[in-house]
Amino acid sequence: MDRSSNKSTVTRRAKILEELDAKGQITVSDLSNRFDISAVTIRNDLSHLEKQNMLIRARGGAIKVKFYRMEIDPSISDKQKEYLKEKQLIAKAALKLIENGDTIVLDSGTTTTEIAKSLEQFNNLTIITNALNIASILSEYLDFSIYMPGGVLRKKSLSLVGALASENFKKFYCDKLFLGVDGFDTQHGLSTPNTEEAHLNSVMIGMAKKVIVVSDSRKFSRRRFGFISTLSKIHVVITDAGISAEDKARLENQGIEVIIA
Repeated sequence: MDRSSNKSTVTRRAKILEELDAKGQITVSDLSNRFDISAVTIRNDLSHLEKQNMLIRARGGAIKVKFYRMEIDPSISDKQKEYLKEKQLIAKAALKLIENGDTIVLDSGTTTTEIAKSLEQFNNLTIITNALNIASILSEYLDFSIYMPGGVLRKKSLSLVGALASENFKKFYCDKLFLGVDGFDTQHGLSTPNTEEAHLNSVMIGMAKKVIVVSDSRKFSRRRFGFISTLSKIHVVITDAGISAEDKARLENQGIEVIIA
């Protein structure tokens, strides 16, 4: 490729990103008409930009990636105010997957906190959590056995993370993991802002018989800094009615059960 051709490619891709930033979604046919080039070339552009994590390929085009810088990591008190109704509905749906006598893991997070608040109907649960606020809520249930693996306190999330937490979690096995995430890309996987939290979440997934992701729909098409896992290790997703038909279909096509709360 000569320099002029390379320059035109770079310029075109920059303009594609500008249009995507303005519209949020673009199609191959529209871009092909705008730049007067073949659909094949546009698809190559989109593939290149996706590899650079600058967009997400969608059927017939692409959608904008909602990136968040690593330092933008809201406190749990701020997050509790967001989408509360949806989180409560998701928690209610999650209860239907729990049985008396289960051993479960509740990851730190506002949706899993709502689950912890609603367990009064159950008996003889063994619950493992790395969240101080969740452990405090669970202490009110007299018939539950509560385990906290220890670790270093993350004050923003009230969670225990680090090497000690990871190594201790590996000593357990559970029936069901209820995992909250900050980023849920149905092509690339699960993510969260903090790398230590992400690593601990991946350890949790490895010791769970059934992995249940509890996530409100605004988390979809969002990628955060710390990668947790691909979708191949997920069994169930519980979300709200805001999930797009495309994301829902992509999950179901991978054999993941999708529950709309």
